[in-house]
Amino acid sequence: MEWNDRFMQLFREATERYHLNTRTPVDRFFLPEECDFLASIGQQPGELHGFIQDYAVLGEPSPSSALLIAATRRSFFLTAQRGISGNAAPVKADSLPPETDEFQEIAYLPRIIRKAEAKLFGTLEPRIMYPDAKDRQFLREHGNIHPNDFLQLVWSTRSDRQKIITAVLNAIRQQDSREAAEPAAPAQTEPRQEQLSNVSDETPSPKQTELNLG
Repeated sequence: MEWNDRFMQLFREATERYHLNTRTPVDRFFLPEECDFLASIGQQPGELHGFIQDYAVLGEPSPSSALLIAATRRSFFLTAQRGISGNAAPVKADSLPPETDEFQEIAYLPRIIRKAEAKLFGTLEPRIMYPDAKDRQFLREHGNIHPNDFLQLVWSTRSDRQKIITAVLNAIRQQDSREAAEPAAPAQTEPRQEQLSNVSDETPSPKQTELNLG
């Protein structure tokens, strides 16, 4: 079985397992052979558990999105890191830039860049998820960027902040252009007074080199 098929099978089985018992501790949620498989693609069990939990509760990220993100991490792990996890200290929540930090007047951007970097290197503390709900909201509102596309952007630019902001601003402009091109909903005419009683009120919505984390 190819690794991607194994990943999707595990995602499905783990989602069913989560629904059966949502209180199973993370360190006992996956079987030993499942943990071995995750280690072979550079992923920690706690990371996948975060995806399973969000999908089971919120309906996102989808299994296919989880696979894309896992594929980018796996590629970085096997090429840039040559299949060997680094000894860097885990990136914890209190070491991330605050959510209010800005880069060129865009709040949250420094934080999500740092999280994406740590995701690539496999150094995110397991309790921290990339992309969590706030990451996904930020990307939707700033160009509707897929989380995996942003992850690959961080990799391909070698964490160059200026190149990243340029790509984000371009995505925002394209999103604005698409929204402006959408036809406006037809205006509703006011019904005649004698017809009001019969009218319902309802109206029909990379370059494969190691990044410099500083």
